[in-house]
Amino acid sequence: MAKVSKNARVAQRAQNAGSGRDFVKVVKSIKDPKTGKYTYKEVMIHKEGVKEFFAKK
Repeated sequence: MAKVSKNARVAQRAQNAGSGRDFVKVVKSIKDPKTGKYTYKEVMIHKEGVKEFFAKK
């Protein structure tokens, strides 16, 4: 197999810009007011929506 130049790898990363690397797993703890127990909500969301996810109740 031939060597791949560094510039070729940079171009490859630009092509993968919309791939799954833009998504993150977010875990939010929610306290039940009746029992006081915590439940955890796990969601895969886009990087740009993290602040909105934690802002809403």
